[in-house]
Amino acid sequence: MKKVYLLLLTAFLLLGTGEAKAQGKKFSVYGIGFYNLENLFDTCHDAGKNDYEYLPDGTNKWTGLKYSHKLRNLSRVLSEMGTDKLPNIGCAAIGVAEVENAKCLTDLCNQELLKARNFQFVHEEGPDQRGVDCALLYNPALFTVRDTKLVPYIYKLPQDSLRATRGFFVVSGTMAGEHVTIIVNHLPSRGATSFYREEGGRQLKIVKDSVIADDPQVKLLVMGDMNDDPQDASMAKCLGAKRKLKDVGDGDMYNPWWDVLASGTGTLMYNGAWNLFDQIILSPSLLDRDKKKNYSTLKLFSHQIFRRDYLFQKEGKYKGNTLRTHAGGVWLDGYSDHLPTVVYLIKEQKQ
Repeated sequence: MKKVYLLLLTAFLLLGTGEAKAQGKKFSVYGIGFYNLENLFDTCHDAGKNDYEYLPDGTNKWTGLKYSHKLRNLSRVLSEMGTDKLPNIGCAAIGVAEVENAKCLTDLCNQELLKARNFQFVHEEGPDQRGVDCALLYNPALFTVRDTKLVPYIYKLPQDSLRATRGFFVVSGTMAGEHVTIIVNHLPSRGATSFYREEGGRQLKIVKDSVIADDPQVKLLVMGDMNDDPQDASMAKCLGAKRKLKDVGDGDMYNPWWDVLASGTGTLMYNGAWNLFDQIILSPSLLDRDKKKNYSTLKLFSHQIFRRDYLFQKEGKYKGNTLRTHAGGVWLDGYSDHLPTVVYLIKEQKQ
């Protein structure tokens, strides 16, 4: 698959306007991203939520100053995502995780860099005990929202009957005149055993299959912080996200991040080694499986981990690691412990 993309990248001339040209044909290009915002909390308590560490008198001393810096920093990243191939345009839609509520999303979209792109958001309040949710930011000039729903993550074991966590946020809309559905999720952390993420993969597959059953032509993307790598059972077996294009059956999905991790890079670092938890996984309808290069409908064009020098620590014990908001109880005025990911879709324009 990588060779195919290299050929495409050399064949298409990206114009910086959301368009590309090749052999006299014109193509539209769309960026879709995901970013774990790492604890975007406001400074007020939400009733019923365990958000106390992100209050002014909490352990993180989360003041208005720190909140405003966090918003500014994140808006810089979000506004630049997708601009490597789409300068001055960026992403059409970006799924986000670890955001507390609609107020945080409103404050985020009101940052100047995102206001300039007219970013909007959709969000549904979830049951997570800390109060963190998933949401979708989008540019309405490039993606219009039809409807949304939050499908709950269901705990199956009796001892978990009182627990609640983040669900599967399903956003259905229109991009390039086509039905596109994005499922944003944040699977249980590695503080829990792999059983809970594997169960999440199984539930994701049920949600994904129901969307496709309603519209077999839908262009579907499953994205999120999976808290697992592409080769782990939750993704490879339970969701059915394949490494190789040739192995993708009609009921499977394609995971382009498997080979990225194998190349030695990822989206977050733990004990000096990269993981790639932040994945955007695609339905067969978005793939050029027969290699005929038919781009009359949206197809996967390229994918990348979004990197900028400012996203990394420059010195000290954790040099080369992501520049977080806090580390070791110290405010670093950073961004996130995760790097964002972006996929690019391409479609031939009708002459």
